[in-house]
Amino acid sequence: MPHQDPGFETDHNHQHCIQQALDTARSLCRERSLRLTPIRELVLKLVWQSHQPMGAYELLPALADAGFNSAPPTVYRALEFLQEQGLVHRIASLNAYVGCPHPEHPHTSGFLICRHCQRAVELDSAPVHQALADTAADVGFEIEQEMIEVVGLCPDCRDEESRDA
Repeated sequence: MPHQDPGFETDHNHQHCIQQALDTARSLCRERSLRLTPIRELVLKLVWQSHQPMGAYELLPALADAGFNSAPPTVYRALEFLQEQGLVHRIASLNAYVGCPHPEHPHTSGFLICRHCQRAVELDSAPVHQALADTAADVGFEIEQEMIEVVGLCPDCRDEESRDA
């Protein structure tokens, strides 16, 4: 069963979320004849601990606590592998990573990022991607890379701001 993105729900079981992501990663790596090494697995687990994007340097202390080499290249190699396999996405504006809820199939995605709590929700950006591709083609431009990152307020933070106003 694919992992379901909880969106901006706050009443949600992260342990179930993490376990589902790890099970999916193990299955995909087995199918692709790739190794999900203990450090790659730990990095994936750490990224999935919340729906807040995590930077590589935020992961280093947990790697050291687990007895792994906590040098930046170690975590970046693990993140690169996870990203290549579609298990995590990089949010460029934050230089951070989030788990992908649908790694079993390649897809275009964008992110809604709460400017207050930093939670990020992946959304299917295929319609936006198509509109950008069509518009670019109209002017003879070929898109090589696209990142859709929308910053705003999640429902909880929006409610909190209106209570404080």
